[in-house]
Amino acid sequence: MSTIAILGTLDSKGEEHGYVAEFIRSRGHMPLLIDVGTGAEPTVTPDITRFQVAESAGLDLASIIAKKDRGEAVTAMSQAAPVLLSKLQRERKIDGVISLGGGGGTAIASSAMRALPIGFPKLMVSTLASGNTAHYVGTSDIVMMPSVTDVAGLNRLSRMIFSRAAGAICGMVESKIDVASDKPLIVASMFGNTTACVSEAKRILEENGYEVLVFAATGAGGKSMDAIIDSGIVAGVLDITTTELADELVGGVLTAGPDRLNATARAGIPAVVSVGCLDMVNFGEPASVPEKFASRQFYHHNPQVTLMRTTADECAELGKTLVGKTNAYSAPTAIMLPTRAISVISAQGQSFHDSAADDALFDAIKSGSKHPVIEMDLEINDPAFARACAETLIKMVRRD
Repeated sequence: MSTIAILGTLDSKGEEHGYVAEFIRSRGHMPLLIDVGTGAEPTVTPDITRFQVAESAGLDLASIIAKKDRGEAVTAMSQAAPVLLSKLQRERKIDGVISLGGGGGTAIASSAMRALPIGFPKLMVSTLASGNTAHYVGTSDIVMMPSVTDVAGLNRLSRMIFSRAAGAICGMVESKIDVASDKPLIVASMFGNTTACVSEAKRILEENGYEVLVFAATGAGGKSMDAIIDSGIVAGVLDITTTELADELVGGVLTAGPDRLNATARAGIPAVVSVGCLDMVNFGEPASVPEKFASRQFYHHNPQVTLMRTTADECAELGKTLVGKTNAYSAPTAIMLPTRAISVISAQGQSFHDSAADDALFDAIKSGSKHPVIEMDLEINDPAFARACAETLIKMVRRD
């Protein structure tokens, strides 16, 4: 039997959470009702009251509620719920968590779920699940399930949705797998234009006894990789594809934010860093490209993805950004430069081939890096370049 936390605003959505609790109980698991409401009295009896939730973070909920400012109250619960849920998880008092919510409930519950480790079962049934959920999910593995109708009572449709959700969280906690491994963990960044390189490097690393996690350099992927690095379980970083820096600089849609690459500095672990796909900035369909870029060079990757070539000035700035970040790395680090092409489409004869822009990137890196810069007269997807990257990282990890 597992204990499943049912976290919700039990003043406005008590009946619905109570229904989920009974379903979970019928499956042989123990529901733990946690109230994070800040309005009227809860309509079902919680196992953990809203005041106990607030106290876990040292907050005086009574005084906050007295102000009658719903925004402040929701913010307070969004701060307290993660503290409580993390404590329950660390003490192994819960095995999973589910919540049902609208805007406020989703904000509170998802903030609590994001504080839990990857792999810990977490399910959010939300009125917002069919839209952009990035700020609710973050770099976690929250499962977002659309509520279809509002979470406002029980009816033939909501009972079906809520029972399916309850069954899903039960199934998640019942799925026990052993993920323990004594292999050192390597994380790597990859894009479609660097797949061949990273796949070959991954093969070599695995042959040498490492486990490799590959992250797509799509903004969310870079953030996720950095979150894993920050967790302290990573032995080395193969950051082949740093393209998210270009989107951050120029204004593309796949930026990972200004903190990208900084986790490696915080972790103090060996790293091989390259310049994969710094020749491109990502946009959606052609109509989504800002008008100010109308005169730029584009490559239509598919109907939904438009790539824009970075200029020499932008590449020089990207080189400075990359060395500014990697110069903060305290562990062994190498910057690998494939001087014939930094992506599939920047090779000689391809759409994004621009020697002047590439040279501006390389020169900025070579002139500013405190770490070894290894130039290779190869394209980034050449197997020899991939091997050099993998073997360089292996040597550094073993020496470190």
